[in-house]
Amino acid sequence: MSVTVRVPAKVNVQLAVGAARPDGFHDLANVFLAVGLYDEVTATPADELRITCSGPDAAKVPLDTTNLAARAAIALAERHGIEPRVHLHIAKDIPVAGGMAGGSADGAAALLACDTLWSTGATRQELLDICAELGSDVPFSLVGGAALGVGRGEQLTPIEVGGTFHWVFAVADGGLSTPAVYGEFDRLTAGTNVPEPAASATLLDALRTGDTAALADALSNDLQPAALSLRPSLADTLAAGTAAGALAALVSGSGPTTAFLVADEESARKVAEALVVSGTCRNARTAVSAAPGAVVL
Repeated sequence: MSVTVRVPAKVNVQLAVGAARPDGFHDLANVFLAVGLYDEVTATPADELRITCSGPDAAKVPLDTTNLAARAAIALAERHGIEPRVHLHIAKDIPVAGGMAGGSADGAAALLACDTLWSTGATRQELLDICAELGSDVPFSLVGGAALGVGRGEQLTPIEVGGTFHWVFAVADGGLSTPAVYGEFDRLTAGTNVPEPAASATLLDALRTGDTAALADALSNDLQPAALSLRPSLADTLAAGTAAGALAALVSGSGPTTAFLVADEESARKVAEALVVSGTCRNARTAVSAAPGAVVL
């Protein structure tokens, strides 16, 4: 009587950010890559909507209707004229408030789990539409793999990936507010000509051919200066990972998790160990990409 969905974290291998729009959002060229760190959301029939959570940093996860998992269940139920009577349990393994779309992943997973549990018969497009209503990163969490997101990041075009990429993710103490990071981006770029965001042809070609060295040269994140402005200590983490042998380092999304692209599994192990020893992060995790999107187990 329960349904469990596994859903991956993401890293933004390119995050090109345009100027603020009148609605407060920013146009993006956001190249998503799903990585093999996963949350699992289990949906079980209940008398009322209830959220529970376990795993690292579970105490930081809201258990009310501000949680995207709860909002996903409510949105699907409203569309199909039913009550969202479901217990959603989130087993966390994606860093919380870490710029890896953990909350968005839980929303996508809860949506798929409830759709399966309630047998709503929703089409894939309907699920993607609900995801886009929930948040800019939620559609990609459902789709996985690799994709270019434009608009707010919710309009997706799949991208071909021709190989396996190895990553290390350094988990910072505390989170960073995504709105605060965008606000700092606006402050730092005030009075400048912010170019229209566009995907890098070099980066897309590196993904297609599976060329790790070329991808390392092409990684970029327009939000990184803002994240470093709000959390200067992240520069020490980036430096520690690079000194340990990472081919490239960048802040993941709005941070504060930092991502390190490495050559292979052995390099990933060495960089992760060095990052922990450096004392510049709370934990370091290894993962490979690209990973599949939300899937019913």
